[in-house]
Amino acid sequence: MASTKTEGSQEGIKVVNEEIKHQKEAIADAIRIHGIDEEQIILFRQFTAASAEWHRDISKTILRKVDLHLLPMLILMYMLNFLDRNNLSQARLGTLEEDLKMTGTDFNLATSILFVGYILMQLPSNLLLTRVRPSIYLGVAMTIWGTISAAQAATRTFASLVVCRFFLGFAEAPFFPGAILLMSSWYTRSELALRIAWFYCGHSFANAFGGLLGAGVLGNMSGARGISGWRWLFIIEGSLTVFSAICSAFILPNYPGTTKWLTPEERAYAQWRLVKDAGEADEANASSIKDGVLLAFRDPRLYLFTLLQHASLLSQTFQYFFPSILQTLGYGNIETLLLTAPVWAATFCASLVVTYTSGRYSDRSIHIICLILISVAGNIIVVSTLNIAVRFFGLFLLPMGALLAYQIILAWIANSFPRPLVKRSVVISFANMVGNSANIYGTYMYPASDAPRYLAGGSATAGVGLLIALLAIIARLVLQRQNKKLAIREAFESDGRPAEPGDGDESAPVGFRYML
Repeated sequence: MASTKTEGSQEGIKVVNEEIKHQKEAIADAIRIHGIDEEQIILFRQFTAASAEWHRDISKTILRKVDLHLLPMLILMYMLNFLDRNNLSQARLGTLEEDLKMTGTDFNLATSILFVGYILMQLPSNLLLTRVRPSIYLGVAMTIWGTISAAQAATRTFASLVVCRFFLGFAEAPFFPGAILLMSSWYTRSELALRIAWFYCGHSFANAFGGLLGAGVLGNMSGARGISGWRWLFIIEGSLTVFSAICSAFILPNYPGTTKWLTPEERAYAQWRLVKDAGEADEANASSIKDGVLLAFRDPRLYLFTLLQHASLLSQTFQYFFPSILQTLGYGNIETLLLTAPVWAATFCASLVVTYTSGRYSDRSIHIICLILISVAGNIIVVSTLNIAVRFFGLFLLPMGALLAYQIILAWIANSFPRPLVKRSVVISFANMVGNSANIYGTYMYPASDAPRYLAGGSATAGVGLLIALLAIIARLVLQRQNKKLAIREAFESDGRPAEPGDGDESAPVGFRYML
């Protein structure tokens, strides 16, 4: 018995020593490949030997600085990104359709065409982001989409609105995957889910604030200076976006190794944290664009996670018609817009809780399954009854389940493809590109003729929710199998034997495990 305990203890020490050895080798590789200066070399060696208390203190300092510089600006940018994309649903409650002589499924087409432009720009945009300063690139993209958003106010025909929406999607494409990529270049895997939740609260703010702003503009500015209320809505929101874009170029950080508001020691430590977490420093030039593309498309997990993200986005298409669905409760235009605010405020509060627990317990799949089943229940309630109180409760469940599950899916994708940066960039942009194609046809799931129950759309969305739960289970099993292979590889290597081909990801560091 004592002999068994001793052997187990020695084996544990051996694995820890192997992990420390690998970290030192990864640091040495980063030094050799990326040309880190002598001062950083000394700092990297000091970090490896530092105490746990010192690591805890400097990590808190760096995270506080990064959170303050990165998250508030990204949240604001995402809020305006979604406002400019989704303000068409609020303009519809004004005289948009009447002024532009829109009939039938014209509104659905104007909504879906945005995602055609959005999809076309996804992959080239994220590849370009690995070679250009993110602060400048995202700021310029934001300026362009804000200008186009404001220009929608000048449209006089349905055709001109469609053209504006197409180019709006084209200009908005760089932001979302670029923001996720930038965050994953600063935060470790355990930190990322909560930060994505804070980032995604920009989405909830956009829906809540957008409803309030829409109510204020449509209720008080219709006809002001001879301009329709929906035109004022586009002008005001587009102008806010352009102003914020100019500020973002001066506030957003770039990558850890090039950020000026960190001390040299903090910059080095920010890079060292990524080496420790994923076995490689996050450098834009760690691999060529061609190598990154090939690495991504040869990984079969890419296609599983892409399908998962596609299904997740399909389950959220209700939000582009949320004011119209809410209006079936029998309220007027202004009251309907005001009632959207508490729904999205509750969704935001719930997101902070579930993403915290997801990070705290290093879980992704179980959270996704439970959340998407909440959305399924919401869809069933909305299509099953016309009782106002019950339907309003069901409408709370729709975003609280679907959107929160999506937040965790985003973190899971970024966590499952940690390095190199170019590969992760391709994975995030490809998954987002294919995922958002769901919005092209998903917007036709809620035609006005199906009001008030929207039976076809609600039933289909509930079915998609069950598919998401199934895909989450499959993804968990795939990564679980990959973790077993990593453990086998480490067992072989710790005994001095070469690992068999296919025994886990050969680029993964000792001790690395995929989050389930």
